[in-house]
Amino acid sequence: MFSVEHEFDATVVTLVDEGQTPLLEDVIVSSFEECVTVEQYDPRTKQTQKITLSITQMRDLIAAVSLPEGVYSRADVAEDDGI
Repeated sequence: MFSVEHEFDATVVTLVDEGQTPLLEDVIVSSFEECVTVEQYDPRTKQTQKITLSITQMRDLIAAVSLPEGVYSRADVAEDDGI
């Protein structure tokens, strides 16, 4: 399950793990004009872990999840997917 919220400066997607145990904490993806952040609470450290991706890195990640193993350049992917 997931939710999408449009806020003033970001679009926020929250991913909820509904699978079999062990369940993981929610993942919050916030998309800003200049970057994308991914956050998840870590109960072991009792802290929220956060990574920041540039828009280019996020585009590469989106393209990569549907490709077979290999090493690609943006030009390789752009020809096939229009990215």
